[in-house]
Amino acid sequence: MAVVDDREMRRLHARYLGRRGPTDVLAFDLQSPASTPLLGEVIISADTARRQARQIGVSAALEMDLLLVHGLLHLVGYDDHGPRRARRMHARARELLSQGRRRPLPTQLWSGLLPDKT
Repeated sequence: MAVVDDREMRRLHARYLGRRGPTDVLAFDLQSPASTPLLGEVIISADTARRQARQIGVSAALEMDLLLVHGLLHLVGYDDHGPRRARRMHARARELLSQGRRRPLPTQLWSGLLPDKT
């Protein structure tokens, strides 16, 4: 995992996905046909994570945990393009983030991730 600022994230987003502007997380599959223990790389924008955390009232650390899990789920084949796939992916992220916690995750952590009606 790498943590970068928005400037670097904008550069990576443009270079590898051809999209302008920053994003919160990128996941790159680094597996090759040869057997390797390396799954991929997850890159998180700390600037965007802090902004998003502030907007919904959670800690930046918790937001970064969510982004890391989100990126890892992409690497193992989850896709959030389309409402059904997004609901499935976010349900799995909730499940993973909830494991081993003494208190439930704040509901606002999921704010804005899925359309209200689909």
